[in-house]
Amino acid sequence: MNKNILLKDLGQKDYKATWDYQEELFKEIVELKIQNRREETNLATPNYFLFVEHPHVYTLGKSGDVSNMLLSEKQLADKDATFYKINRGGDITYHGPGQIVGYPILDLENFFTDIHKYLRLLEEVIILTLAEYNIIGVRSEGETGVWMDVGTPFARKICAMGVRASRWVTMHGFALNVNANLGYFDNIIPCGIKGKTVTSLNVELGVEKVDEEDVKQKILHHFSNLFNSEFLTSNF
Repeated sequence: MNKNILLKDLGQKDYKATWDYQEELFKEIVELKIQNRREETNLATPNYFLFVEHPHVYTLGKSGDVSNMLLSEKQLADKDATFYKINRGGDITYHGPGQIVGYPILDLENFFTDIHKYLRLLEEVIILTLAEYNIIGVRSEGETGVWMDVGTPFARKICAMGVRASRWVTMHGFALNVNANLGYFDNIIPCGIKGKTVTSLNVELGVEKVDEEDVKQKILHHFSNLFNSEFLTSNF
């Protein structure tokens, strides 16, 4: 089993272009797995992890309700935002500047074959990262992602998650609000959940800006520990 993960930070990149890139990497892994089974070979399958920041964009998961998007096409254009229906799980969410998006494209057969465990570990990565800033992140029963003050009138979400998996290969991932413009969430019903709001790490810390590179390093540290893996930088 190959537990090395090739890491690439894409900087700011268009959502559709990044989605297409994810699909390329995903397809590469799946095709190698099919080849291994067909030819009875045992070639190691690669694992990838992409960091990216998207321009303003709203995405709707395959089980989502389009009525949770509250803007017309013209209003989207006025806000310099785009909208895509995509093939991950979950409902609607927002991506934009000041948000750290992580896309692990893993062959889970290199780690464990349990999607539920995979999602819980993704949540744990973020929970442990937030703890380093003395922020208490928690899970909310029946709602994927990382929250704060669950069970109170002040419940708010700081990290959204949605994945796709086929043949134990994953794509899509998580979006952690670090220095996000939370006003953009007012244009949707986030994750299709009414009556709850969203927050960002800088808001919780009461600071203007959090060092996003520092947050990324903490994410990688906890991801590596929880998945018993090693990150390798690459120009893939």
